[in-house]
Amino acid sequence: GAVIGDDLQIGDDTVLEANVSIGHGCVIGEKVIIHSGAVVGSDGYGYATDSRGFHVKRPQVGIVQIDDDVEIGANACIDRAAYGITRVKSGCKIDNLVQIAHNVELGENCLIVSQTGISGSTTLGRNVVLGGQVGVTGHIILEDGVMVAAQSGVHNKQKAGTTVGGSPALPMKTYVRAAIQYGKLPQMGKELRKLKKEVATLQEKLEKSE
Repeated sequence: GAVIGDDLQIGDDTVLEANVSIGHGCVIGEKVIIHSGAVVGSDGYGYATDSRGFHVKRPQVGIVQIDDDVEIGANACIDRAAYGITRVKSGCKIDNLVQIAHNVELGENCLIVSQTGISGSTTLGRNVVLGGQVGVTGHIILEDGVMVAAQSGVHNKQKAGTTVGGSPALPMKTYVRAAIQYGKLPQMGKELRKLKKEVATLQEKLEKSE
């Protein structure tokens, strides 16, 4: 069955499926669906390295707040904030196997597709779409309406309405052109080696003529 921590709030018409875990102090809104195996409010990934090189756990004392009409897929994980709130605003739809780190904020109506990871303290605006297996670095902002192609790596701020792809993420037109050229690299390599041989032959002939 589901595991429910102490001192939390769960709104009306919310569904928790089998083996869901909700950590203490979290706030879950109304008409939320949380699918099997999802974890909301686990400790964020926070450590400090001491003088001996050991990694010392930093207390994670914040909460997770899930607003109304959110759906969270199976085995997704949403970490509690180090301090303050990790927040998923209303209307967001989160697929299976998504990782949302501490102090992340998702704006209204975001779509987060399977196997995506969002690092700590990153903020997404409204209606942001992240394709499958996207990685987003920490402490950046993706403004309203940003769209990120599958398997992309986003490492800097993205302005409203931008569509990007690739790793590191590039404007979509640039990414498509680069992807086309990437497929041509083996042939380009053969042509370059041929040209190098021809240049070497010409250089040898010039040296002999002198």
